[in-house]
Amino acid sequence: MSVTSVVFGVVGGLGLFLFGMSLMSDGIKAIAGSRLKHFLAAVTRRRVVAVLLGMLVTMLVQSSSATTVMTVGFVNAGLLTLRQALSVVLGANIGTTVTAWLVAVFGFGRFSITASAAPIVGIGFFLSALSRNPRTRNIGMVLLGFGLLFIGVSFLQETFSPIEKSPEAQRILTALSRNPLLAVLAGTLLTVLMQSSSASIMVIQVLAQTGAFGTDWPTVLNLTIPFILGDNIGTTITAQLAALRTSRNAKRAAMGHTVFNIVGVVYVLPIVWTGVFGPFISRITPWELSGQTIMADMAAANTLIKLVNTFIFLPFIGLLEAMAVRLVPFRPHETEERPVTLERHLLRTPVIAFQQVTRELHRMATLARQATLRAIASLIDDDGEQLPSVRKMEEKTDEFQYEITAYLSRLAQQALPQELSDEIPVLLHTVNDLERIGDLAVNIVEVTERKLGQKIVFSESAMEEARQIRADLEAMFKHIRTALEKGDRKAALAALEIEGRLNLRQVELRKNHVRRMGENECSPEAGLIFIDLVDNVEKIGDHLTNIAQSVIGGLQWDHHESKMAPNQQTQAQQEDDL
Repeated sequence: MSVTSVVFGVVGGLGLFLFGMSLMSDGIKAIAGSRLKHFLAAVTRRRVVAVLLGMLVTMLVQSSSATTVMTVGFVNAGLLTLRQALSVVLGANIGTTVTAWLVAVFGFGRFSITASAAPIVGIGFFLSALSRNPRTRNIGMVLLGFGLLFIGVSFLQETFSPIEKSPEAQRILTALSRNPLLAVLAGTLLTVLMQSSSASIMVIQVLAQTGAFGTDWPTVLNLTIPFILGDNIGTTITAQLAALRTSRNAKRAAMGHTVFNIVGVVYVLPIVWTGVFGPFISRITPWELSGQTIMADMAAANTLIKLVNTFIFLPFIGLLEAMAVRLVPFRPHETEERPVTLERHLLRTPVIAFQQVTRELHRMATLARQATLRAIASLIDDDGEQLPSVRKMEEKTDEFQYEITAYLSRLAQQALPQELSDEIPVLLHTVNDLERIGDLAVNIVEVTERKLGQKIVFSESAMEEARQIRADLEAMFKHIRTALEKGDRKAALAALEIEGRLNLRQVELRKNHVRRMGENECSPEAGLIFIDLVDNVEKIGDHLTNIAQSVIGGLQWDHHESKMAPNQQTQAQQEDDL
């Protein structure tokens, strides 16, 4: 067989395998829907429960990388603690061995892979293409992916089968495999390139099955285990990449995954090096060793290694946590004032992706609150030192607006249920409301700079009124943040009540201002400064009202409770532009 034929066969077989696995994963996630979120959100302090949940989720989505990256995102969003996440990751390592078992059980046997997979592909295609029922279409996608996965395995089998008769190829593979460190490195690189440990392990399984490492199966098992150990290290790279733009704790979760797998390799490799591991697996497996069972033996070895690793690490999860914290120390200067949980891999699980968006909206609201309250405090206290930080916060709200808007645009391109699709325009308006609040905070900064530059002094009554409207805004922000974080309509209603009182107070404030000017208690310049403050606070209250209305309406504009929101948004926007 020519080199070109081998390359084409490998590329085609791997492409079908990965595409099939992706279709299976997408279909299962679509069927599971919010259950995936509840699986991970249900993790308690019980480490065993967390391990089981991680294992189950990985078995569903057929990817430990997906589970680990999802877990990193949940740590980043504050849904899981670092210790809980590490327990989930231990379970994910066990769950990912299912793919190797599928390949071993269904990939080779006394029946033709292609002949068995072809009708599955056909049934899956017709269900996914012709059915009007979304659930049936997703089931069809799972079947289609399942069939394509094993047709890809069949392609690789045919491509690698001549290697058994090629002394040159066998010498290269045997030389590589007889140096366990090189084999570990090769397995790591293979997984990094494929971005799938399941795919790289499958390649090693097929090579072993076709005789690339010889036919002395216990020896072959010893030769191939280091490749699998390398695959286990390579699979951690995906989580490390996903954690690049995340919080410290999320980076630590990814690092804990890497440490766990590397330490597992360190103490398993010497056992493999002695040559006793292969014969041991051969003795404990219930099937007879033959040309049809080496793949199953490799799957058994992979599962055993990960089970032992989990049992060893689970009682010492606190130590693993401490190692992760030490390797990823907190940096005092590090800022978290930017979106970090909007991971693209979650776009195909819209329920979770929307949850990430709402968490970022809560963080954006926190940033807008800090900017607003700091700006008003600077005006009251004549403190110019805090003004640059408010402008920096406003720049951060702009960054939030850009990244959340871009993420929602990508979400809108997915196949979404109607109720989720209806949320997108409301969320976009909420993002714009929060960004406008940041702009208004800068307006207050400019008012403060005028006050400081002209050395204007407020009367004591004006100072007290400014403190009161600041307190009202702080209370309103508190309720809005709770409403965004938890979808709490009661908190949103409480915010509207405060806004009503704030509007009444603003009328009173203007009357008091006219009275003070008439009685010469304040200068005309101080009066203008005070009125500018009141105007900006009123606009901020309008934008917060828009957000409260959207929460009350369940992020749906067609609900009667929230029909005011778009109108109020337009009115507030027009006032801001004047």
